[in-house]
Amino acid sequence: MEIRYATNPTETKNYDTERLRQEFLIQQLFVPGELKLVYSHVDRFITGGAVPTGAAIKLEAPKHDMGADYFLERREIGIINIGAAGVVTVDGTDYTLESKDCLYVGLGNQDVQFKSADASNPARFYLSSTPAHKNYPTVKVAISEAEPAHLGSITNSNERTIYKYIHLNGVQSCQLVMGMTLLKPGNMWNTMPCHTHNRRSEVYLYFDMPEDGVVFHMMGEPTETRHLVVRNEQAIISPSWSIHSGVGTSNYTFIWAMAGENQEFSDMDHVAMTDIK
Repeated sequence: MEIRYATNPTETKNYDTERLRQEFLIQQLFVPGELKLVYSHVDRFITGGAVPTGAAIKLEAPKHDMGADYFLERREIGIINIGAAGVVTVDGTDYTLESKDCLYVGLGNQDVQFKSADASNPARFYLSSTPAHKNYPTVKVAISEAEPAHLGSITNSNERTIYKYIHLNGVQSCQLVMGMTLLKPGNMWNTMPCHTHNRRSEVYLYFDMPEDGVVFHMMGEPTETRHLVVRNEQAIISPSWSIHSGVGTSNYTFIWAMAGENQEFSDMDHVAMTDIK
C-alpha cells in the first residue's frame, strides 16, 4: 500500500509540477491481476483498483499500514465497476456488477473478493474506503437505479448527468458519499464555477477518455490555482481547501468520493468567477 501524507495550502503554492503530481495525482490504479491501494492521510481515504484476470483478488488489509486484522474491521467501502462485468463476493454472497454499477460494503464484513465474469475481458473495480463507526447493510445500486441530476448547458460546455449512489437519500453509510458524473458529447468542463468544502475532502477518478486525451484538473486555493494533467483512469486527491474542476480535450466521465464532517451533498463554499486567480 502506498502512503500519501496531508499537505497544506501555504506549502503547496510553492510546489513545482513534479511535486504536485507526487502529492495529489494517483497515476496507476488498474494493473491486470493485482490490487492497488493508496492510503491518504487526507480524511484517511483509501483509494484503490482491482483488475481480476485469473483467480479472484481478495481485499486485504496490510497489517503494518492499517493495524487491522481485515480490511473492513474499522472501515466501509464503495466499489464501482468501470470495466466489463464482474462479481464482488462479500462473506459468501455474490453481487454482479455491470459497467458503472456500484456496491456499498459496510464495516465488519471480513471476506471481500473480486472476480471478472470473463478474465479475457476483465472487470475494473474502483474502490473508495473511509473509516466507519457502525455497520450499514451491503447494497448494490445499478446505474439505472441511481438518482440522476441533469445539469449544465452546451453553451457553457458543461452539460452533464450526475448519478448519486451513496448519499443521505440513497445508500446509507457512516461518512462515505460517492457518485459519478458523465459529460455529454461536446462538453468538457466540470465543477465550474468551482467551489471548496472546508468540511470534507474529495477524490476524483477520471475515465472514459481516449488514449491521447487529457483533462486539465484545476486545484489549489481559489486565489492560488494550479493545474495537473490527468490521463485516462488516473485519480486526484483533493483536500478540503482546494478547488477541484477540470476541462478535457473531449468529454469524459469521473467518479467522485467525499468524506469528512458531514454528508450533505450541497455543502459547498462557492467561489465567484471574479475571485479566481
